[in-house]
Amino acid sequence: METTRHFVATVYVVADGATALHEHDKLDMWLPPGGHVERDELPHVPARREVREELGLDVELVAPESDVASATVESIPRPQEFLLEDINVCEGEVGHQHVDFIYYGRADSRKIAPEPGEQPAADWAWFTPADLRQHGDLPADVVELGQRAIAAVSPD
Repeated sequence: METTRHFVATVYVVADGATALHEHDKLDMWLPPGGHVERDELPHVPARREVREELGLDVELVAPESDVASATVESIPRPQEFLLEDINVCEGEVGHQHVDFIYYGRADSRKIAPEPGEQPAADWAWFTPADLRQHGDLPADVVELGQRAIAAVSPD
């Protein structure tokens, strides 16, 4: 079976020492905002767009850029992590994967106001590092990346 791969961008949005997660309707798991990278997009563009659509927040990506440049080359914001995620596995075969550009983002507010058609604000929760560790239904990678994002965005 051929594995289908899609490029996606995810942002661990941090405000006041916590990161925003929601229980994803289709995947039935707690996740940060994110979505597919369209054919004509660079990964940091949909990262910001998805946060705006899903949370109603503008974020500053905490994403280093290189100083490498030339007439034909420019640096773009680098993700903090680059992951390969199995999305559907059937009889031991992986049929669909996400190649995920993981960014950390700084927001000035915790006021969530999703755009029409997105999951409602009530489906979102802000998780501190302690909340991430204590919540029993979070995937291990979400706990780890959420803690890393909080530490990177709002170090104490």
